[in-house]
Amino acid sequence: MQFAPCRGDNMAGTVEPFKMTAFKFEKLDNGTLLQFVKNYDMLSVWSSLLYVVVIFGAQWIMQRKEKYDLSSALTLWSGMLALFSVIGTVRMWPEIIHVLRYEGLYHSSCVASYMEHPATQFWAGLFTLSKIIELGDTMFIVLRKKPLIFLHWYHHISALLYTWYSFPNKISYGRWFICLNFAAHAIMYSYYTLRAMKIRVPNKIRMSITLFQLIQMVIGCLINFYVYSVKKQGHYCEVSVRNIGYSFAMYFSYFVLFAKFFYDSYINVPSRAAVSLTEEKKQLRKAQ
Repeated sequence: MQFAPCRGDNMAGTVEPFKMTAFKFEKLDNGTLLQFVKNYDMLSVWSSLLYVVVIFGAQWIMQRKEKYDLSSALTLWSGMLALFSVIGTVRMWPEIIHVLRYEGLYHSSCVASYMEHPATQFWAGLFTLSKIIELGDTMFIVLRKKPLIFLHWYHHISALLYTWYSFPNKISYGRWFICLNFAAHAIMYSYYTLRAMKIRVPNKIRMSITLFQLIQMVIGCLINFYVYSVKKQGHYCEVSVRNIGYSFAMYFSYFVLFAKFFYDSYINVPSRAAVSLTEEKKQLRKAQ
């Protein structure tokens, strides 16, 4: 099956100028974040190793301690990450919408023009750095003695390693991954903020967030498949086959894990009546 660039796609790599005013602080970056990630390419690896030691070490220590409440700290933490993600969404999405509208799917996936605009390059850099900051999420789980599932810490480590590896290479389809992740995190961290504030949120909202994350993984897999097909046909595309392999493996594994989480959390859940009946049977057995 062939996936040639869509009609109207710009195959020469030239772009319809994207006009968005960059703030002064965005212009000041001037590639500094990009160079920082290049210079400290092993920081993601060492951070991941330290992360594993700290979270499982802390989990072992917490077995003999009472859980911490941390509601105020968690509200502040989640609120700041929600705000960051909302701003990132607002600054990144106009570019991909512009590219899709004027240049098409091919350009959005195979030409890294988002790395040429000071605002979008700056937020792509902050997005990369944020993957280290977000490791702090896990400490709130551990210190509050909540279940630490494989999906959580695997997702944090793999996202950090892949993002740190890809950003200096200015991968073309990075705009897709950054925009989708910013949007997902804007919703997710806003939900966490409300929960930390002890504001009741309908379970359907939680289910919708997980469903949105699943859709994000499906789109990630499809973009990888599309870009690989374009490259196999010999068309120009600013991403390596190796990167496509890493990216697809990551997104597909996320899809499997999130699908299982969705099934276990929202589909394969015993009804309240069934749970109540089971508890009654247990009580009767104890009484006999």
